[in-house]
Amino acid sequence: MNTMGQILPNVRVTLAVLFSAVIIIVSFELTRGIESPPSAQASAESALLQAIATKDSSGDGLPDWEKSLYGIPVDATTTDYFNLGMTDGEAVEKGLIVPKAIADIPTATSTSASLSADGLPPPADTGTLTAAFSQKFLSLYLSAKQNNGGVDLSGSDTANIASQVMDSLSSTITTSPDFKSAGDLNVSGSGPDAMKTFAAEAQAVMAKNAPSERITEITYLENAVENNDTSALPHIAAIAKANRDSAVGLAAIPVPAELAADDLFLINSLMRLSEIINDFANVNTDPLTAMLALQQYLQATQNLWEAFANIGAAYATAGVVLPAGTPGASLVNLISNVSTGQKTQIP
Repeated sequence: MNTMGQILPNVRVTLAVLFSAVIIIVSFELTRGIESPPSAQASAESALLQAIATKDSSGDGLPDWEKSLYGIPVDATTTDYFNLGMTDGEAVEKGLIVPKAIADIPTATSTSASLSADGLPPPADTGTLTAAFSQKFLSLYLSAKQNNGGVDLSGSDTANIASQVMDSLSSTITTSPDFKSAGDLNVSGSGPDAMKTFAAEAQAVMAKNAPSERITEITYLENAVENNDTSALPHIAAIAKANRDSAVGLAAIPVPAELAADDLFLINSLMRLSEIINDFANVNTDPLTAMLALQQYLQATQNLWEAFANIGAAYATAGVVLPAGTPGASLVNLISNVSTGQKTQIP
């Protein structure tokens, strides 16, 4: 076994353990103190994070996210991608498959004809967060080990590297701008009549764009990850589209002055949640994108419920009452109905 083959198993074990743990830790650091709405329970997200981190769709001994390290497509179905006569996991353990991240480190590599001329697999898929994390992590790990005189890093040192990479990638995800700003809204009118008109039009927009799915995106994601149900992915995308279309529709209707700020918050919350849910649909091709989206799901869902609560409070403050069954009542009374245990859903 070559020198690189001797150190790779330790790196793989470290990655496999930390990848799940670090993301889960970061996830709950980001969402600490948030009171989850009924559809977003922390235990469900924690279980999903672990399931995605350990999912091995092809049964080759490599978690899906880790395949990108070695130039194996995340959604590959074969267990012996390089035709080495063994599973990809076994080939990695023997040092026969070397990550592209260490291509510049002088070392003896396999001369198998199944690999490229330089003894390395083809470049990992580009343009995915999974590939970015795995390659950046391994590069930093090997650099830190070299600076440590070649001695294996401690668990805390390795965890710090993983956290550093996660923080870097996570920051690139959370900086997306709001869909709309205050100046983009058509602010028109004020008072009870204008508020009633807005409620009716807003509810009509959301009813028009409501998804036909009657289970949550989290349940579909669980089915996709835990049951390998690929038919769940189009449903996730459909729910994301429904939120996006609702945000676009709400942004197009006039809003009374006293509701402008709350309407803007609702529009941006719907669009942000749409982006996050849409990332769930990438779980089979870019697991890390789905995991980072799952990190932000609790906050995004909380923001949406807060937006509905703010709208209900604005109507109550203005003394505008919409009895059940009247146009706009479902939108205005959504949160109060949930708090009193009435069966309801986002209109």
